[in-house]
Amino acid sequence: MDYQVHASAIVDEGATIGAGSRVWHWVHVCGGARVGQGCSLGQNVFVGNRVLIGNNVKIQNNVSVYDNVTLEDDVFCGPSMVFTNVYNPRSAVSRKDEYRDTLVKQGATLGANCTIICGATVGRFAFVAAGAVVNRDVPDFALVVGVPARKVGWMSRFGEQLDLPLNGAGEARCIHTGEVYRLVNGVCSLADA
Repeated sequence: MDYQVHASAIVDEGATIGAGSRVWHWVHVCGGARVGQGCSLGQNVFVGNRVLIGNNVKIQNNVSVYDNVTLEDDVFCGPSMVFTNVYNPRSAVSRKDEYRDTLVKQGATLGANCTIICGATVGRFAFVAAGAVVNRDVPDFALVVGVPARKVGWMSRFGEQLDLPLNGAGEARCIHTGEVYRLVNGVCSLADA
């Protein structure tokens, strides 16, 4: 094995875990799961069968990544944040054929105790604040807060808030990296990308 698994963890036969990944105490990775390189699965994490996790993903303690969730490279899942995969669950009604896909794109941060309702896409380098409830798509670089989550600003790839208006147009430079971000018609992107 070119990855680490704590003695208390369960990795079912068939699961794929990339080189340099670390699987900590009381984690369960189901047999169909695909976990990339350099990932960290914190204490008490559950990873379902139909889950794809990219490289360098950090999943903090007490997170369950259910079927139909995809986490691209460099995603951060804060402690005790929540994914769902059925929109309208009932104990007495089987809805396993109604799972909705959830996509978290490269570099996004999902803050502690936030909830991502199934069917949503969280954009590249977006930042979901602690405790927020995401029930619709989040644009690239957006900072969202509250219940339900609403856009209150823009974030750099470095993870710092940018001095840009919520909508319209503008330009801002990340004070840490020097990267320039451009807002055009309410869409934020790297100026040189």
